[in-house]
Amino acid sequence: MPDFILESRVWIGRPRPEVFAFFNDPAHLTGLTPPSLRLRIVRAPAALAVGAVLDLRLAWLGLPLRWRAYIREYDPPFRFVDVQVRGPYARWEHRHRFLEENGETMMEDRVTYRLPLGPLGELAHRHLVEGQLHALWDYRTRRLGELVGPIRRREG
Repeated sequence: MPDFILESRVWIGRPRPEVFAFFNDPAHLTGLTPPSLRLRIVRAPAALAVGAVLDLRLAWLGLPLRWRAYIREYDPPFRFVDVQVRGPYARWEHRHRFLEENGETMMEDRVTYRLPLGPLGELAHRHLVEGQLHALWDYRTRRLGELVGPIRRREG
């Protein structure tokens, strides 16, 4: 089964250190996640660092899931990478990058993921998961605007 890629770029009307500091606090994950997923942080450090482990619980289509993320790369305030080491995906690698221009921050996300179950996973992706991930990212962007600062999408 192939890997899929979800990419997003948004401009946040705040300096890079402020935006990075927001993402550096795992407690903010719940505010960026739709309530329907019932995300709960079971264990997480107060701040991210290389090697940090986050244990999460959530619900997908009413099914309880566990998710363990590991911070593989960490270069504040420029970027970090979290990978799923236990959870619903066969692969999940989320690269966060923060660039600053004129006092604003461009936040760039690139998620490389693969579903389990081969052709069945590919079918589920096409008919369900892809749309859910885009809806999750739209929700996250709206919440960033409310919690961090004004958001705008722009090219470049």
